[in-house]
Amino acid sequence: MKNIKYDLASGIVVYLVALPLCLGVALASGAPLLSGIISGIIGGIIVGYLSGSHTSVSGPAAGLATVVLASIAQLGGFEIFSTALLIAGFLQLAAGYFKGGIIANYIPSNVIKGLLASIGILLILKQIPRAIGYDNDHEDAFSFIQPNGENTFSHFFNSFSHFNPGSIAISLFAIALLVLWDKTPLKKFKFLPPSLFVVLFGILINLLFKTFAPSLLIEGHHLVNIPISKASDLFIINLPSFSTLTNYNVWIVAFTLAIVASLETLLNLEAVDNIDVHKRNSPANRELMAQGTGNILAGFFGGLPVTSVIVRSSVNIDAGAKTKLSAILHGVFLLISILTISSFLNMIPLAALASILIITGYKLAKVKLFKEMYQKGWNQFLPFMATILGILFTDLLIGVVIGLSVSIFFLLKSNFKNPFTVTTDANYTDETIRIELPNQVSFLNKATIKETLWSIPNNSKVIIDASNTDYIDNDVLEIIKDFKEVVAPERNIKLNKIGIKKEYELTEHIQFVNILDKETQDKLKPVEILQLLVKGNERFVDGKWSKKEFNHQVNATSLGQYPMAVILSCIDSRTTPEIIFDTNMGDLISIRIAGNIVDKEIIGSIELACKEIGTKLIVVMGHSKCGAVGAAVHSLTEGNIAHITNKIKPAVDAIALSLKPSDAEFTESVCLKNIENSVKEILQNSPFIKEESVNGKLGVVSAYYDTSTGKVNFQSLNSNNNIK
Repeated sequence: MKNIKYDLASGIVVYLVALPLCLGVALASGAPLLSGIISGIIGGIIVGYLSGSHTSVSGPAAGLATVVLASIAQLGGFEIFSTALLIAGFLQLAAGYFKGGIIANYIPSNVIKGLLASIGILLILKQIPRAIGYDNDHEDAFSFIQPNGENTFSHFFNSFSHFNPGSIAISLFAIALLVLWDKTPLKKFKFLPPSLFVVLFGILINLLFKTFAPSLLIEGHHLVNIPISKASDLFIINLPSFSTLTNYNVWIVAFTLAIVASLETLLNLEAVDNIDVHKRNSPANRELMAQGTGNILAGFFGGLPVTSVIVRSSVNIDAGAKTKLSAILHGVFLLISILTISSFLNMIPLAALASILIITGYKLAKVKLFKEMYQKGWNQFLPFMATILGILFTDLLIGVVIGLSVSIFFLLKSNFKNPFTVTTDANYTDETIRIELPNQVSFLNKATIKETLWSIPNNSKVIIDASNTDYIDNDVLEIIKDFKEVVAPERNIKLNKIGIKKEYELTEHIQFVNILDKETQDKLKPVEILQLLVKGNERFVDGKWSKKEFNHQVNATSLGQYPMAVILSCIDSRTTPEIIFDTNMGDLISIRIAGNIVDKEIIGSIELACKEIGTKLIVVMGHSKCGAVGAAVHSLTEGNIAHITNKIKPAVDAIALSLKPSDAEFTESVCLKNIENSVKEILQNSPFIKEESVNGKLGVVSAYYDTSTGKVNFQSLNSNNNIK
């Protein structure tokens, strides 16, 4: 109930805008004028109630005016057309029930924005003539060619030869009020939108013209014209001709109406959700079923096809609607007003309503939108512009199809150029080229994939990764097969094919596994190993981890290990060496103990790793916010924890000489000092490690891991050579 004041006000505004549109669409469709009113009522009350959209407003479909006009002529009468419309409603119900609304998910945003912008431009072009008093255009369909032989632009320019001073005066006042609304005292009426005041002031100004300036008085076709003289006129129903159900042409028209109305509804629904300030999602399938129900009733009671209408919907949002109650109320107002106050409504100047639509059009087609789309690149801007131009020079559906075609062109172009990613992974002393295929690999990718594979240098190592691929076209499979069986062997290229699904004849193929072997371990020098760790940590920090096939690495390391480094680190769960250095299985020997302290057992383990297993680099790594260091700072010595904190205490005492425990950097300084002490203890208590490090055969380095950034800073390698 808290939103009712907003929905009531916006419902009135939408109703005032919808009323002449209902009549205009009926006239353009060659149907009885009353049919437009009937569809407006059904679209508002019935479809509005059944719809799941909070902002969409339905009514007679402007975009279907030419289809309706041709269909009535083809079938030979409006009653037969009503039969086709009733059938179309049932077809829409079935489409919604069987989840046909999913098509809305495949309409790109650049086309939707182009649709909105084109509607805005059309509103301006079609309503400016009406705003200056040229009301010769009786149709509001978004078609370039009009029934009277004019087009959108010729009608626009001809209007300046047939202006009405009274209409111009009201339009200028109305537009000024809408633009400057926030600077007027009327803005305090927050629950009443400015559009409502525009209508009321339009009537008032015209009444003043009648008294004080008769030459400016607006009369006749410059005013709203409701073709109902008494209430009973509304209940004169043109029942459908059920005897024509077996007519083949009736079914052709029914399918045409169902398809076009459904597409227009889904397009408009997507566009309306796009401009909804709350970005709510409207259920497409439910909308199709709601529209189907509306068209069944429209067919039965002699109405026009009903769809979601972008003009009404955008006015609804602009007027401040919060829920679908606004759409329902606009239908109720249509019903009540034509039964009770049609004479009052016939006093509304069309220029006032045109002004509302002009401002709505401007908001849909702001210059800012064009700049934003241009800045996104040609692949976004050209489909956007193609949609706009297509709609301006044809009609809504054809224009959208043109925009979609251009968008698909860029999609295919992108798919043709970049159907996969190619990365180069550094592996110890060589590199591996990894080709990751996308989810869908079509024949369009054939040429690019072949060019990439055939350009790989001789003696390379290549991985074709289809782990995330659901479909590979047979032409592409043939290319990969030829590369595997002919090209790769001839050029000494080692090839791995992984992730290819079992249903393809081209099964998984492994010629190498990126792990350390004895030969590589022997070649690596301590400084090279350190650089590998630095690069690995950079990948970790940047989120560019190398992809690992651990299942293959398990098999490859089952008979032996040849690690390159031993890492002494804390037990902290955030400091797993294999992760933060982005290494493969078997690359590191990890020794973990709280506070990365050193004792005889730790030194013995390090010597075993270096002397017997062949590691050439020792890394002592501490980290920020270390719990063990914090315990030592706070003199925690309960139970066996004392074995840890007592080892860290010398670092605490050393830092206490220059800093106070209350200082912010005290704990981190203790952590760094503790790392330094651990390195010294290893070198002092292991003659083997000290001798090997002096000879350059073994490297010893201290490291500090920042748990906030993930970065590891290596402080020194043997002789305090800083490496960043």
